[in-house]
Amino acid sequence: MPRRDRYVIREVEPKDLDGLYRLSKHLNSVNFPHDRVALERRIRFSRKSFAGRIPEVSLGRYMFVMANANSGRIAGTSTIFAKHGTPEHPHVFFDVLEDERYSTTLNRHFKHTTLRLGFTYHGPTELGALVLDPKRRAHGLGRPLSFVRFLFMAMYRERFRDEVIAELMPPLEPDGRSRLWEHIGRRFTGLPYQEADKLSYTNKEFILSLFPMEMNATLLPEDVRALIGEVGEATKGVRRMLESVGFEYVHRIDPFDGGPHFHALTDDISVVKNTAHGYVAADPLDADVEASILFDRQSVDGVDRVLLGVGQAEGPPRFRATTAALCRDGRGFLISKETQQILRVRPGESISASPL
Repeated sequence: MPRRDRYVIREVEPKDLDGLYRLSKHLNSVNFPHDRVALERRIRFSRKSFAGRIPEVSLGRYMFVMANANSGRIAGTSTIFAKHGTPEHPHVFFDVLEDERYSTTLNRHFKHTTLRLGFTYHGPTELGALVLDPKRRAHGLGRPLSFVRFLFMAMYRERFRDEVIAELMPPLEPDGRSRLWEHIGRRFTGLPYQEADKLSYTNKEFILSLFPMEMNATLLPEDVRALIGEVGEATKGVRRMLESVGFEYVHRIDPFDGGPHFHALTDDISVVKNTAHGYVAADPLDADVEASILFDRQSVDGVDRVLLGVGQAEGPPRFRATTAALCRDGRGFLISKETQQILRVRPGESISASPL
C-alpha cells in the first residue's frame, strides 16, 4: 500500500454492496452477515437513518464505510444502533453475579457465580460490527474507524441514548461454535449457536420463554465457566481501545456466546466530551506540515492529529470524516487543501474535530 494513502469514512451508499460483501466474509455475524440480500437491506435502512427518514429517529442504524480517498476501495466498516432494546425487540442479557457462602461446620468458604436473565425495552445505544480488511490492520486504521462513531454521536447527540454499550466477541471454537451456548442455550432451545443467533436478530421470544431466569454457573465445566466475561484474542485490542475512552466491563454478558458487555455514559466518553466544533479557516494548513503529522508521526507545536467530520442535520446525507492535521487559532480551524477536498468543504463551513 502506498505510504501516503488517505482514507475517508462516510455514510454507506448503494454502490458499496460489493465491497461490503467481500468484507463480510471476515466476520459473517448476525449484525454483518455474509449475505448480499441482508446487506442490501441494511444499506437501505442506514441511508434512511442518516437522512432522518425513519418514523422514530431513536431507532436509527448508522453504517459507516472507510474507503481509500483515491481508489474508492473499501477498507472497513463500523455501525451504531441508536437504541438496542424496544418493546417489540428487547435487549436481553445475563447479569453475572457473585454469591459468597461460608459453612462454620465445614470451615469452608465458597463463591458461587450466578447468571441472571435480564432484559430492557428501552435500551442503550449500541456499537455494532467493526470490521477492517486484514490487509489494512497494520496501518493504524482501526482507531479512526471505531472513533468515527463517537464523533458522529457528538455531532448528532439528540439521536442517541445517554448510555452506550459494546458487546465484544468472546473466545469461540475454530468452527465458530460457542462452548457456553453448547452448555446453556442449546440445552434449553435445541438450536445450534449460529441458527439461534440468526433467529434472535428478528425474534427473541424463544429466549424469554425457554431460558431459566437464573442459573448457577458454578455447575458448568471449569473450562466453560472460565469463558464468562472473557474476550477473544482478536478482540483484546478493541477492549483496550474502549477502556481508553471510558468504557468498562459491567459484569454482563450476551446470552448466546457469553460476549462481555462494556458500558459508558455517552457524555463521559472522552471522544464525545472532547469533540470541538468550528469553521474552516480561509487560510489552509501547509501540506508538508500535515504530512509530517499524519505519516511521519512528528510533533508540531500548535498542530494536532484529529478525526475531522462534516455533515448536515437536514436534507440528503453528507456525512464524511477523515484523519487530518488541525491548527486552531482566531481564524478558525486551519486544515490542508487536500483535507478540504476529501471532506468536500470550503472555508467558512462548519466542521467537528475529535481527538485521536
